[in-house]
Amino acid sequence: MILSGREIVKHIGKEIIIEPFDPKRVNPNSYNLSLANELLVYDEHVLDMKKPNTAHRIEIPEDGLLLEPNRLYLGRTNEYTKTDRYIPMLEGRSSTGRLGLFIHVTAGFGDVGFAGYWTLEIFCVQPIRIYPNVEICQIYYHDIDGEYDSYSSGKYQNNTGIQPSLLYRDFEKD
Repeated sequence: MILSGREIVKHIGKEIIIEPFDPKRVNPNSYNLSLANELLVYDEHVLDMKKPNTAHRIEIPEDGLLLEPNRLYLGRTNEYTKTDRYIPMLEGRSSTGRLGLFIHVTAGFGDVGFAGYWTLEIFCVQPIRIYPNVEICQIYYHDIDGEYDSYSSGKYQNNTGIQPSLLYRDFEKD
């Protein structure tokens, strides 16, 4: 079951943390999150799952930044979120989707207990100018049934910024 906007508000400061929180961003069953003023772009055209891939930061100026199609940009939310007892999910807003802007390629599913900033996998189908602090996506929460273990992976938990893929760490276990 998805929590209503009213239920999200009831759980703010308890099982749901969104900092900063603005009541104007509450929707009927979600909350709008905004884009921070920086992006991370991989340096190589060919990426390798088994190794760290180098990347560089790009600042999004107040007058906007033009994104190119067929290029992956990693961004992050301005908001720090933390959940307990609910599954956080991330989706693009319909207004951004109607501009051909995707805010996650495949990773919109969160885990119970996740704490940190959301890394956004930004991709566009045609050139688009983006701006810092725009409400770019929405978080919503599913109830969970049964006993569960909270997210405790060291890869992305308690992050403080944009997180490139750390998949290469999975290969190091072998």
